[in-house]
Amino acid sequence: MDPLIIEAAINGATPRAANPRVPRSVPEIVADACACIEAGAAIVHHHNDDGLLDGRHDAAPYREAWTRIYERYPDALLYPTMGGGGPHTSIQERYAHVEALADAGLLRLALIDPGSVSLGPLDADGVPAAIDLVYQNTFADVRYMVDVCRRRGLGAHLSIFEPGFLRVALAYHAAGMLPVGVKVQLYFGGPGLPFGLPPTGASLAAYLAMLEGAGAAALPWMVGVLAGDVSSALADLAITRGGHVRVGLEDYAGPGAPGNAELVADIVSRARRLSRPVATRQQAAQVLGLPLP
Repeated sequence: MDPLIIEAAINGATPRAANPRVPRSVPEIVADACACIEAGAAIVHHHNDDGLLDGRHDAAPYREAWTRIYERYPDALLYPTMGGGGPHTSIQERYAHVEALADAGLLRLALIDPGSVSLGPLDADGVPAAIDLVYQNTFADVRYMVDVCRRRGLGAHLSIFEPGFLRVALAYHAAGMLPVGVKVQLYFGGPGLPFGLPPTGASLAAYLAMLEGAGAAALPWMVGVLAGDVSSALADLAITRGGHVRVGLEDYAGPGAPGNAELVADIVSRARRLSRPVATRQQAAQVLGLPLP
């Protein structure tokens, strides 16, 4: 097996009310990202204070944080988020910060989200909350993201929130049009989120069958559980089956109030127990097929 790649998603939209250890300011993000890298993470993903419905995300806070992280870890793999689509914005606007970070020489791994999904929690009655929140990416949006990554030589984190997202990604794979260097990020929905496959072995098997059936079994894949705990759900299964693992306070909804580096250290411990080496940052780049910094 390839060595295990660990990703730390360190904040997302998780508020301090949910966990007081969520890093939000640039100095906090820098310190937390470096702690996660020291603990064994090869990839760090984070958000700024721009929201899901903000049409344009600011590249400046990413640039400020990443410049300081790269001073300590020049080979770190860092990537941002972006806002959802809709009539209030365009994919050119939503992806502008990604292109700006690439132009500044700060980005090797972009993100491609090949689909749309209704987002929101369950309400007090146990049914999906009556809110109007769709994370929208049209097929035209997907084509734009793919084309930008291919033109600029960027690798890509492929966000798979639902099986349909993977079908779109596999169509690009079959056509030979995916960027060089992709990570298939399989997201599973925790108990409080009414979207995505549940974090079970059967769900993972369904996704892996899709990859194998499309001749894409060799693509690196990673598991993550949104609003759940990947360590107690799928981490060991992914480690033993050759996949990779994403942890972090963007996703975590388990017991206690752990820090990001503690969540990374837990996956490192599990990998050692299961006799799977943990990837260095250089090894992760090689597994994903990313260019050297």
